[in-house]
Amino acid sequence: MTSQTTIGFADLALSAPVMDALIKIGYEQPSPIQAEAIPHLLAGEDLIGTAQTGTGKTAAFALPLLSKIDLKKAEPQVLVLAPTRELAIQVAEAFKTYASAMKGFNVLPIYGGQAMDTQLRQLKRGVHVVVGTPGRVMDHLRRKTLKFNSLQTIVLDEGDEMLRMGFIDDVEWILDQTSGKCQTALFSATMPAPIRRVAEKYLSKPKVVKIASKTSTVESIEQRFWLVSGLHKLDALTRILEVEDFDGIIMFVRTKTLTVELAEKLEARGYSASAINGDMTQALRERTITQLKKKQIDILVATDVAARGIDVERISHVINYDIPYDTEAYVHRIGRTGRAGRTGKAILFAAPRERRLLRAIENATKQTIKPMELPSIQQVNEKRATDFKETLAKVVKNKKLDFYHHLVQSFLDEHDADPIQVAGALAYLAQKDKPLELEESSKKSSRKETFSKRDERPSRPEKRSKSFRPNKDDLPKSKRGNPKIPKDNYRIEVGKNHNVTPGDIVGAIANEADIEPRNIGQIELGADYSYIELPVGMPKVVFDGLKKIKVRNQPLKIERTDHVAKPAATSAKPANGKKKSYTKKPKKKKSKPS
Repeated sequence: MTSQTTIGFADLALSAPVMDALIKIGYEQPSPIQAEAIPHLLAGEDLIGTAQTGTGKTAAFALPLLSKIDLKKAEPQVLVLAPTRELAIQVAEAFKTYASAMKGFNVLPIYGGQAMDTQLRQLKRGVHVVVGTPGRVMDHLRRKTLKFNSLQTIVLDEGDEMLRMGFIDDVEWILDQTSGKCQTALFSATMPAPIRRVAEKYLSKPKVVKIASKTSTVESIEQRFWLVSGLHKLDALTRILEVEDFDGIIMFVRTKTLTVELAEKLEARGYSASAINGDMTQALRERTITQLKKKQIDILVATDVAARGIDVERISHVINYDIPYDTEAYVHRIGRTGRAGRTGKAILFAAPRERRLLRAIENATKQTIKPMELPSIQQVNEKRATDFKETLAKVVKNKKLDFYHHLVQSFLDEHDADPIQVAGALAYLAQKDKPLELEESSKKSSRKETFSKRDERPSRPEKRSKSFRPNKDDLPKSKRGNPKIPKDNYRIEVGKNHNVTPGDIVGAIANEADIEPRNIGQIELGADYSYIELPVGMPKVVFDGLKKIKVRNQPLKIERTDHVAKPAATSAKPANGKKKSYTKKPKKKKSKPS
């Protein structure tokens, strides 16, 4: 194989329009996954690609497949299956970017929650590439509004995520519709047994491209955790930022809503911060990352999906404001610092009830994450004073201050004042919006910044984080729906009569609320309604958002209820030999009252 240090995109036999787009974007050298995968896909071979998120795998399949598109044929020639609508949108936007020099090219993202009429109109107008979530692709295939007559290639993106979200049966159903006529490519960060079985069944003599995991990068990263106690997380975060010597920071949270909220709160506290999440357009996302590179902002507040592929040299710190449930996600997160031989720092916030997740991360990385002490008020004050004196020294050394010298001398002459008192007054005026002295709340002060009584009461996790309460389900190889884990009960206005499956419901709610699918409990399907268990303490903003989303074009209209969802049916075979569907209500057991 040609060395990845010498090969360029120009050596990969991509089409001229695709090369024009790459030159315009500024791409010159392919990543390892791109250098290895592109030739195989151009040759029409089936492919299994194993690589971490953020290695450039979207371009690895988009560039060669675009090079083979027949623009004269306005029918789907490429189908990409993605586990979430955020990823579907992101992949579709990548196709659009790489096809910017292909006149008349059309790509369509299709996913649940979006109006079906809009998708139908665009399909009728003609598209060359479809990027969709399994449930919505199945809808269109059943309606015969999506046809595979001209389909050349099908790509399964993030296969392990498909498995984790319960979409593998749907994926196999879709693959069955292709009748083995298409080139098939499977990309997955890991290769669990069910994914291997899919590959063995549907791929023909696939080429295997495997890019080694970069988990060793954690060795160059100083990892610490703060056990959430005493102060609220935001106030603790502020103290840490005050004393940490940082350049650029990526801060991870679990929800799209919280990216915006936290960025705004950090801005209000004097930090240059910006949010990045799956709702942002690719152009806005790229502009925000450019601002981070150019030091126009210092802190990026991101979700895992939105932060994929970010590689900014100045990232000195990664802060996990919300602990990830997936140990691999943690490794991917902190791997964005400590690159190219540099050292980096990772700080993790963990609530006492999240200790199990902390231990799981330590086991996965084979490293101990050290506890950190929250900076004391004295340390914060000392750091503020030091920073102020350094700034003052720079101004004295580098600025022309003749006018101000005369002004101050005039004031001293007129008021017979002490120069030290005048200097102190000027320092106060310069810092009154951010006092240099932070005081304990027990001390009375009308001028100096203090922590409120609320901030200093005994710790209780913030309400938002309670809606994502970790449990045994959060650890690898666990099962969803553990009845010992606190859950709230909800009624939703969708059911069997709307052709809804539990997978549809899980996918829609997981996407909107950014809840791990495995943290969703029992689902009981009724005729025109269903019951579902969700983690306790759902934030109002998330609850309001769920009310508006649609599943199978039917509004969810979620509401709290006292009804407890009944367990799903077992997989035992009935007398007729057919396997029970878990979408059906279970039969009543004689040993227990109904």
